[in-house]
Amino acid sequence: MEIVLKQIKEILVAGILMLCIAPVFAQVKHTIAQVKHPAGAKAPAAVAKRPVSGQLAEFIHLAAEANVTFTFPKGFKEIKAPDNDFFSFDYAMTLPGKDFEIWLQVKSQRENWASYEKSKDTPNAELANPDSTYVSLGEAHAAAFTGDTKPFMKIIPPEVLARYNADAGKSYLLTLPDLPATKRYKYALLITLQKNHTGIIMAVCFTNEKDPEFFKNMDRASNCLKFKQ
Repeated sequence: MEIVLKQIKEILVAGILMLCIAPVFAQVKHTIAQVKHPAGAKAPAAVAKRPVSGQLAEFIHLAAEANVTFTFPKGFKEIKAPDNDFFSFDYAMTLPGKDFEIWLQVKSQRENWASYEKSKDTPNAELANPDSTYVSLGEAHAAAFTGDTKPFMKIIPPEVLARYNADAGKSYLLTLPDLPATKRYKYALLITLQKNHTGIIMAVCFTNEKDPEFFKNMDRASNCLKFKQ
C-alpha cells in the first residue's frame, strides 16, 4: 500500500511540475521569436483567425466575468462540453488522435463576495466565506467522478499558483469507474485554482494511461487559462 501511495504522489508531483515549467518554455519561445524577428524586421504574414463557435464565445464571456483569460491551445479541437444529469462544464477540448481531453469550468465569485461582505455582520447570517468555495467545489466534483469522498489530494505550491495569478489551489488524482458519463476514461487529474474575492478555475484532464505522454499533453494546454493580474 505504501508503494502504491508513493507512486501516486510521484505522478501527481510530476503533473504539478509540468504546470510549473510550462511558462518557462513559453518565455524561451518568446525570446527565440524576438531573435528571429527583431524590432524593425518585416512582420510575418498574418495568420487566419480561429472561428469562434457559440460555445467558445459563451465561455470567453464567462471567463471574463471571473477575471480569467483564455487562449486556445495549439493542436486542440473543441468538443461539446458535458451538460447533463451527471456533469456540467463550460468548455471542453480534445487532442485529435490522443486519449486525452480537458473539461473546463470558470466561476465568478464577485457577486457572492459582495453579498458576503454586506451580510457577514448580520445576526444569524449563515453565508460561508466565498474564498473557501473552491475547496468544496473540488471535493464535490472529485467525489462525483469517483464515488470516493476522500480522493488523493495535494495542495498546489505557491510557485505554481503564481504562474496563474492564483491565491490558492488543490489537485486531485482520480481513478475513474468504467462509466459512459466520463467516456470510459480510466484516470483524471482535477485541478482547482482560486483568486481571492474574484473567481475559480477548474480543469479536469482525462487519460487512459498515467504515463509521460499524459503530462506532455497537459503541458500543451497548461497555459490556456489564467487569472488577470
